[in-house]
Amino acid sequence: MTSAPAPRLAIIVVAAGSGTRLNGGGPKAFVALDEHTILHHALRGVFSGPDAQTIVVVPVGYETEALASARAAGGRDDRVTVVTGAQTRQQSVAAGLAALGAEVDIVLVHDAARALTPPAVFDRVVAAVAAGAAAVIPTVPVVDTIKRVDTDGRVVEGVDRSELAAAQTPQGFRRAELEAAVAAADADHTDDAALVAAAGHAVVTVAGDASSFKITTAPDLKRARALVSSSASAEAANDVPRVGLGTDVHGFGGEGTLWLAGLEWPGEPALSGHSDGDAVAHAIVDALLAASGLGDIGTHFGTDRPEFAGAHAEAFLAHTLGLLHTAGWRVGNVAVQVQANRPRFAARREEAERVLSAALGGAPVAVSATTTDGLGFTGRTEGVAAFATALVVPI
Repeated sequence: MTSAPAPRLAIIVVAAGSGTRLNGGGPKAFVALDEHTILHHALRGVFSGPDAQTIVVVPVGYETEALASARAAGGRDDRVTVVTGAQTRQQSVAAGLAALGAEVDIVLVHDAARALTPPAVFDRVVAAVAAGAAAVIPTVPVVDTIKRVDTDGRVVEGVDRSELAAAQTPQGFRRAELEAAVAAADADHTDDAALVAAAGHAVVTVAGDASSFKITTAPDLKRARALVSSSASAEAANDVPRVGLGTDVHGFGGEGTLWLAGLEWPGEPALSGHSDGDAVAHAIVDALLAASGLGDIGTHFGTDRPEFAGAHAEAFLAHTLGLLHTAGWRVGNVAVQVQANRPRFAARREEAERVLSAALGGAPVAVSATTTDGLGFTGRTEGVAAFATALVVPI
């Protein structure tokens, strides 16, 4: 019987951090999410992706525990290597590179702290490197309002967030470029892509995922535990599609121009709200969360979440999609009806459907619009109401 050929892909899982800010009683990767550790959940995502040599970099003394975790998460002994890390991330990555098999030509570097990263993110990064990119990072839109602040704490100016993105892992590289960049490094860099960029290589991006957040502080850990619990409950209780209803209303009176159904409507009065007041997007979010049993829009996007102040539909729907994926659901389809005297949707209905569908990973979205014959607050042109129905399907 012949053994399987050695993989051309390797994934270095960096799990050597001390976890000081998490204060979890030990190295971060070995803190529990449920009955399993953060590392176990990270490795489940790795092993659900493409076939790869997996190198786990851990603190001294945790090698046996890491190997046991890899086996429990579904790793094969002939594909998993555990090595010890060093004082800096860069040195830990170098330790991982030293354990690469000779056949490997694509290397992904992944933070174990991003324990809930979906396998699809790994696939996108690998595909981009295989297509010729020297360095690839997954990113998500920045939803916070960004300010430049001086050393005295005074705001200097606002920063246009449309040009900003939050970097995640896994970050992917051609082996030769990453090894050369690590060998030539004369300073520590914030991530591996910065190291390769400093060596003169272009870095490209692919879509990340909201569920790939980094578990750094106690609130991050609480959020991850809630998502893991929701996912486990969904898996235990449901293997059939589910339907949810959502509604949202916003009155006119906001600042700037109108944003509705993911589109900007120049010349139309803006809706008032904590974000951009997009009642259509918010109704869709509420319907998806209801269908998947994840609460409602106030649970995840309330006024206690300043990062969503002024955010548009793309940020809301991308974050919701990440919550669904982590909980074991994908979007089947969405239908939403708008009740308003203005704006007139007829000319832009198909455009709105395309934008909303793209934000939901390509799931079909149908938009319809109607007036209320002068009845109620929408009939008096005081605001907009939206009603959504969503179907979610187990992954």
